[in-house]
Amino acid sequence: MDATAPVAPSTGSHPTGSRPGPAHPLRPARTLARWAVRHGMPAAYLSRAARRGDLVARLLRDPALRDEPYAVYEALRARGPLVPTALGPVTTSHAVASEVLRSDRFGVGFDWSAAPRAARWALSFGDDPAVTGVAEPPSMLVVDPPDHTRYRRLVSRAFTPRSTAAAEPMVQRTADTLLDGLERAAGRGNPVDLVAEYAAPLPVLVIADLLGVPTERRDDFLRWGAGAAATLDVGLPLRRFAAADRALRALHDFLREHFVRLRRDPGNDLVSRLVTASGEEALTDRELHATVMLLLGAGFETTVNLLGNAVVLLDAHRGQRDALLADPSGWPDAVEEVLRFDSPVQITGRTVRTATTLAGVRLPSGSRVTLLLGAANRDPDVFPDPARFDVTRAGARDHLAFSAGIHYCLGAGLARLEARVALQALTERFPDLRVSGRPVRRDLQTLRGFEHLPVTLR
Repeated sequence: MDATAPVAPSTGSHPTGSRPGPAHPLRPARTLARWAVRHGMPAAYLSRAARRGDLVARLLRDPALRDEPYAVYEALRARGPLVPTALGPVTTSHAVASEVLRSDRFGVGFDWSAAPRAARWALSFGDDPAVTGVAEPPSMLVVDPPDHTRYRRLVSRAFTPRSTAAAEPMVQRTADTLLDGLERAAGRGNPVDLVAEYAAPLPVLVIADLLGVPTERRDDFLRWGAGAAATLDVGLPLRRFAAADRALRALHDFLREHFVRLRRDPGNDLVSRLVTASGEEALTDRELHATVMLLLGAGFETTVNLLGNAVVLLDAHRGQRDALLADPSGWPDAVEEVLRFDSPVQITGRTVRTATTLAGVRLPSGSRVTLLLGAANRDPDVFPDPARFDVTRAGARDHLAFSAGIHYCLGAGLARLEARVALQALTERFPDLRVSGRPVRRDLQTLRGFEHLPVTLR
């Protein structure tokens, strides 16, 4: 997953293993300060820009446009490879997005030094390690080298091609068990929510196993993950931001206790290795929380959205679904086409580290460039007839759905494996499965997927 938002400076940490005491009397004020700078003021600014007709502001503020963003993407593409908007320069170009993602002239860190003094004070006052999200440092998602290099080196060994391939039997067993439950839930032809019964629990159970966390907490992880995912967006209403804060606080509380257990009785999982690391590999408490929380969230967010998007697309293209049923060797290519056509991550951003020229436009140091990955993956210069869904498309793997460069999604191989196994198992078990009723999209800007997906199995 590569999805970044403006991030605040990081200060402070919790003692390892400490338990949360009574609510701090300043907690509501700190929550309000964080929300005002990260969401309240941006929401007001974007709403005003949307009323003035700014396309990107409208996209970020209008749920109907987010449900069907592709016409807006094409309108932006018609204006050139790098378009000035209320959000700053925005690109729909695959070539430009790829250049930004791969170049060391751009980073993920956000420079707050030029922000108004009141905003910087609010960020510092509101900083709270107990609710730090995946879009805040020291999360690997939003830090540049050398910190990014150190964090990634510590966890990358768990996501090598060999390690990923070794997980296939476990993914298959998990899929088969969930399909048994799906059949029981469907009863006699009743619609069943494929997200709740299959697409969401499968990657949660897989990542829980890989990270050594109790699988019986999967419902908690799903709830906490939804809260963390919302913080990737900009302009959240205060009530939703407060709910995300509560989810993040609960996740941090769980992790604090989990780390204590693993230090006392470590296993062979990745988190056990991280909590018992010493010397140069040792992570601070805040770094440990940020790293494991990102692995948990990224470990299922992309896959649950990928699976839901795939089922809806294949339901709308029954001939292609039938062809995959007849020849399962096509599933890897089908997964790539879903990633390209309806990308689980739609938007990301980068900060200019040194003044540079991009697509003929001079960009000052510290400025922000927004990449519409969902649009770049439909660039006609790279993908002929890009609005056509085709599971046999040559070159579909050239998409940027998993980002590129040093921030290329660490779990991309695992997400591909989970999607291939889960979709093939689902299709073979229930060849007559149909989408029933109206699927409901998640109300998110950055991530694209379904919150509810009703299906009938036969």
